[in-house]
Amino acid sequence: MAVEITWWGHATCTVEDSNVRVLTDPLFARRLAHLRRRRGALPPPGAWRADVAVVSHLHADHLHVPSLARLAQGTRLLVPRGALRAVPGLRRLAHLQVSEMTPGDVTTVGDLAVRAVPARHDGRRLPVGPRRSPALGYVIEGEARTYFAGDTGLFDAMAKEVGPVDVALLPVGGWGPYLGEGHLDAGRAAEALARLAPRSAVPVHYGTYWPIGMDAVRPHEFHAPGEEFVRLAAARAPGVSVHRLAHGERVRPEVTR
Repeated sequence: MAVEITWWGHATCTVEDSNVRVLTDPLFARRLAHLRRRRGALPPPGAWRADVAVVSHLHADHLHVPSLARLAQGTRLLVPRGALRAVPGLRRLAHLQVSEMTPGDVTTVGDLAVRAVPARHDGRRLPVGPRRSPALGYVIEGEARTYFAGDTGLFDAMAKEVGPVDVALLPVGGWGPYLGEGHLDAGRAAEALARLAPRSAVPVHYGTYWPIGMDAVRPHEFHAPGEEFVRLAAARAPGVSVHRLAHGERVRPEVTR
């Protein structure tokens, strides 16, 4: 099969295509600041293996320096432009080959091309990040075309900027009881799916981390987005096969290439 997707939790996935392993927004922590992992075992060491890792934006649950430090010597790492200046810890990862990306940039790894595309999200390193970097998505093109959206809100030019894709990895929730601007909930993700019209989709970025001490606050926002996305996608984009994965589960979606 052309592509295999494994969801490790939150926005972390392995995309295997053309004998190249791409790791998205690596996060291998049980706890991150005020967040703790509430569902799914931590990704095993095998999940750390990648030929190239991509980072969508500078928030600590997407650009997590201790997790990136676990990547093997020589791994390619693609980050938004300005990340090396905004996140000093990145400069200590001398064992990685770090490249900064801006929308439209393309990096080739083996027979795979990785293209950065725009996202609508606050790209600063929070909570105090005066230096802005673009939030990105990535289109991974080999035998299939796979879109990893990172964190993004809907925007008018989404389908044009992303282009035709076979598989979409879409965020459908978050790590807290409320989603701010620049995010997709299940409904907006279903609308994005209708605009993008891939053959297959995998919901991500939900049901993994939750603030400590808030287990009883709007718990449906933690558990429900994946199932809600499946339901809404069937209505808004009935031609798309949606694969709701458990943590560590993988799928080989059908593609049209």
